[in-house]
Amino acid sequence: MWQFDYPWLWLLVPLPWLAWRYLPAYREARRAVRVPFFSAISQALGVSPVKSGISRGRWQLPLNLLVWLLVLAALARPVWVEPPLQQTQPVRDLLLAIDISQSMQARDYRDSAGQQVDRLTAVKQVVQGFIDKRPNDRMGLIVFGGGAYPQAPLTLDHASLKILLDDIGIGMAGPNTAIGDAIGLGIKMLENSQQPDQTLILLTDGNDNHSAIPPDQAAALAAQKHIRIHSIGIGDPAASGENRVDSKVLELIAKTTGGRSFMANDSAALTQVYATLDQLTPHEVQHLSYQPKRDLFWLPLGAALLLLSLAHSLAALAAHCSSRPAPSTEPG
Repeated sequence: MWQFDYPWLWLLVPLPWLAWRYLPAYREARRAVRVPFFSAISQALGVSPVKSGISRGRWQLPLNLLVWLLVLAALARPVWVEPPLQQTQPVRDLLLAIDISQSMQARDYRDSAGQQVDRLTAVKQVVQGFIDKRPNDRMGLIVFGGGAYPQAPLTLDHASLKILLDDIGIGMAGPNTAIGDAIGLGIKMLENSQQPDQTLILLTDGNDNHSAIPPDQAAALAAQKHIRIHSIGIGDPAASGENRVDSKVLELIAKTTGGRSFMANDSAALTQVYATLDQLTPHEVQHLSYQPKRDLFWLPLGAALLLLSLAHSLAALAAHCSSRPAPSTEPG
């Protein structure tokens, strides 16, 4: 559809009439010689005087009004409004931090087919399903062991994210567990985020034994940056040594940042944990609408210029024809 961006300009339609009605007429003073016997000379020469001024044809007034309306139409800026374009913008940045230390090779989980698999394989299957359910969130991936490394930046390209998730292997980041460093890296990756909701999902099967920054201090810093952390512990919390899941530290991390802490002892529990997380972080998107406009002011403006050009051309042609002397009819 089309519309005028400045329709109030149509209030200027009576402006020419107001100017003609209330402004004084233009008068031009000229020097002249007064001749008392002017009429006698005119009769002797056979020339009758004409009234000074500009001759006006019948078409001039309607032409001027039409041109004025066309100029006003151009000034009111007619535009053609295209159908609205919808754009979906995410309102959440979500990071997945996955432990890939040596302890993740324990084969105490089952896949969807019921076969015994290692912990990392089970985690990959569940996380890929979680990614599929959140098409409108920017998601990134952190892997950590003895150190923390960014595997995938925050992106809406979830197909590439799943490929990078599938490429990770046990021991790639070292045999130890650096939970605090993983949180610190997550804070750095979310540093330039403009989204109102920033979430880190931390998954580990061990306790922190190799971080440069303690997990509790890293969690406090994340809370200052308004980053929520949900922690997931997998494995046996009753185990001893480095393979023991430090559930108290995971609970402290989640509580400090306003998140939730979970324990997942098998594949079914892990799936349920991610289903719960999907409910805790509901899908929220911001819909942006934009309607493109095409300017049409050139149509009435071009019509006004064309009418003026045509009128002046016809007037000039008529004046030229009337000024030509009539052919003589006297015999030679």
